[in-house]
Amino acid sequence: MRIYVNAAAPLEGSGTKDRPYKRIADAAKAAMPGDEVLVAPGVYREYVDPIHAGTEDARITYRSETPLGAVITGAEPVKSWTRYQDNVWVCRVNNGVFGAYNPYTTPVGGDWYFAPALRHTGAVYLNDRQLYETETLEECIRGEVYAPSWEPEWSVYKWYTEQDGDETVIYANFQGADPNAENVEINVRRNCFMPSKTGVGYITFSGFKVEKAATTWAPPAAYQDGMIGPHWSKGWIIEDCEISNSKCCGISLGKYYDPENDHYFTRKHVKSPTQMERDAVCRGQYHGWVKEKVGSHIVRRCHIHHCEQTGIVGRMGCVFSTIEDNHIHHINNMQQLGGAEISGIKLHAAIDVTIRRNHIHHSTMGVWCDWQAQGTRISQNLLHDNYTPDGTPVAPGAMCNQDIFIEVGHGPTLIDNNIMLSKAAVRIATEGVALVHNLILGSFTAVGGGTDSIVNGVNQPRYTPYHIRHRTEVAGFMTILHGDDRCYNNIFVQGWPAAAAEAKEDMGFKMTDNQEVGTHVFDEYPTYDEWISWFKLDEKPDMHALQEYHFAHLPVWVDGNVYLGGAKACKHERHNLVDTESPVKVELKERDGKYSLETNLYDLLDGFRSGIITSDILGYAFEPEQRFENPDGTAITFDTDYLGDHRGVAPLPGPFAGPDAVGKDLW
Repeated sequence: MRIYVNAAAPLEGSGTKDRPYKRIADAAKAAMPGDEVLVAPGVYREYVDPIHAGTEDARITYRSETPLGAVITGAEPVKSWTRYQDNVWVCRVNNGVFGAYNPYTTPVGGDWYFAPALRHTGAVYLNDRQLYETETLEECIRGEVYAPSWEPEWSVYKWYTEQDGDETVIYANFQGADPNAENVEINVRRNCFMPSKTGVGYITFSGFKVEKAATTWAPPAAYQDGMIGPHWSKGWIIEDCEISNSKCCGISLGKYYDPENDHYFTRKHVKSPTQMERDAVCRGQYHGWVKEKVGSHIVRRCHIHHCEQTGIVGRMGCVFSTIEDNHIHHINNMQQLGGAEISGIKLHAAIDVTIRRNHIHHSTMGVWCDWQAQGTRISQNLLHDNYTPDGTPVAPGAMCNQDIFIEVGHGPTLIDNNIMLSKAAVRIATEGVALVHNLILGSFTAVGGGTDSIVNGVNQPRYTPYHIRHRTEVAGFMTILHGDDRCYNNIFVQGWPAAAAEAKEDMGFKMTDNQEVGTHVFDEYPTYDEWISWFKLDEKPDMHALQEYHFAHLPVWVDGNVYLGGAKACKHERHNLVDTESPVKVELKERDGKYSLETNLYDLLDGFRSGIITSDILGYAFEPEQRFENPDGTAITFDTDYLGDHRGVAPLPGPFAGPDAVGKDLW
């Protein structure tokens, strides 16, 4: 059955084509498995709470009749501004507008939130641009540049809030604009399209524009919300949407709500935050965290931008999902929020998650897979400009920047056929990672690459779960030994001058702020032959003597890579190409929204070729004893490049099958 919605309908209807509902929320109460809700163009200022689940064979579909024509917003317009002083105006809003959730009394915060300044989940928008919140009225009146902002020219637009009895008072510095003549809105609702209960699965959400909601901070050990999200269910498809201006997260594929666990560390501080994450994983069994009930979502062809925590977030609920063909950019550019959960895509427990063919740029971080990245594949993505602009001070509470960050997991995690052009490309504070056929211009940092780059040796107490192969059930726990990594057929280019490395503590590890490119970070790791010799397999084991080796670095495999422009090779690598003399050109060009590379890389390869890489060559990640393979257990042969073209029997290193890829559209 088709159910119709039209905000411009003259009368409240019953969902027929002749008498449509005026609100999507009414259709959501009526829609049953197999139904399609068709939403006419218009602005829908409402929170949609889908009540009924679809089934695998009979989904419930919500579709905008015109692509991006139906707008679901968490904001309300305000035309009652009066001039307060100079460029500052003031409005008063009765708190009854907000119901039980007032964004202007709700602070952003929670586990792993580090920013010291008070920020609220509310926001003020001038012509679809979010203003900067201040902690005092005086700061709002001054309207000065906020130095850490990635958009300093816009950071002079400010707002400040306080309570006066039953009213929320909002002051805003519009820098000379008349707010009553412009489009000025304020956040009112927490979410736009998200079930209030769990288990509402098999929903398709297609073609909507979703914007401006007062979402809360989404920590990994507590409930995670977004403007859109399946709220701990199975089988959603979110496609062809534009998602912008979330206070925190755009899409949440994340965690169940557990009042006993929610923000436990924030409130009590008596257990470490990492222990709370372990608790959250184990408590997941009581919330149905199994493959048959949770995950297997698809997020595709969405345009996600100008959200201040993440474009897509997910803790545990993201398992077995595919995130593909999305354009994600300008995430956390305001730099008013700070903490360990900020990225274009930030996932915990990305078990058998595929992240492919996305374009991610101008974000504090591109992709961050934290904890339990097991069976995760990050493939054919274009990543660039995911780094704090030169000369811009880092905001308090901000984390390190890079294209891809893999943290405290046991693998297997596969990073293949990506183009990574940011100043910092890859950071792996983890183990069990394979990098295959990538182009990497920025620094490569492997935590644990020597005695000065970790805390208390390698036996850092970051015990992290690993899982039954291609399942969520926990198979065991182990701290991160580092190593068990593979680097095959990549091209490394020192794209920026390498300043002196600086050690700093970050997330419990003593990391080196490495600006050098290449696999030399693995020089101190053993080869497999060295590692296996420690255990003297032909002798009776001495468990006391072996303890040292059970907590030592795992081996690494490095072969077939190219190093240009000063990039450095691992001393153990036997087959490679190193050219420190030839000038290298790699430039990303944008024209009419299309991106291509101008490069002379293929002129410098000088006939160098490498072998075809397969799952059998990559082998098994050590701790979970799981092969680098597809989610269905079948083997991978890396004979397809970034563009989907076939590689020959003697493939070139890097993401392209041949030089004819130069100049083609990458996105």
